[in-house]
Amino acid sequence: MIRKLAAKHGAHHEALRNWIRQDEADRGERGDRPTTWKLEELRRLHKENAELKRANEILKAANAFLALELGPTWRWS
Repeated sequence: MIRKLAAKHGAHHEALRNWIRQDEADRGERGDRPTTWKLEELRRLHKENAELKRANEILKAANAFLALELGPTWRWS
């Protein structure tokens, strides 16, 4: 059935099968794959994590630079 439907609509049968599985997961009928919302949230969190890691590296470099410029005797108030 999936093969016939996919051929009728010009899609690959495995693509159609994956779309059906994803729809079932989104409707809570499958527990073996994440929902679309969870996948989008995971992508967003990975992106945010990468941005935070870059910011952290910049702050570390700035801290090292300031430590060299201000010398070993300077202290934060």
